Amino acid sequence: MDIVYIHGLEVDTVIGIYDWERKIRQTVNLDLEMGTDIRQAAASEDIDKTLNYKSVSKRLIEFIGASEFLLVETMAEEIATLVMQEFPVPWLKLRLGKPGAVRGARDVGVIIERGERF
Repeated sequence: MDIVYIHGLEVDTVIGIYDWERKIRQTVNLDLEMGTDIRQAAASEDIDKTLNYKSVSKRLIEFIGASEFLLVETMAEEIATLVMQEFPVPWLKLRLGKPGAVRGARDVGVIIERGERF
């Protein structure tokens, strides 16, 4: 299996359980690894035969920016579902971070893996 990745994508959104968090936008960041087979794209140099990381990034920015979640766990599940339903991705690993959520920590969040490796 080959992996197409997006690292360090930052998106402003409404995320959190506290009243003050529901009134502001906070930045979340994500790293996404997506299982795919790049051989056809590599052989043909045809962008239509690859998993287009720009298209995935644009869709995630749109989705996350318009979303309002209480928990990063819920956001991570929804991101994974969206990517696997809308793109040819049978497996993914997602790290979703919420910087500044805990005093003294640079970042906190979740890492999930979904689907089957081939």
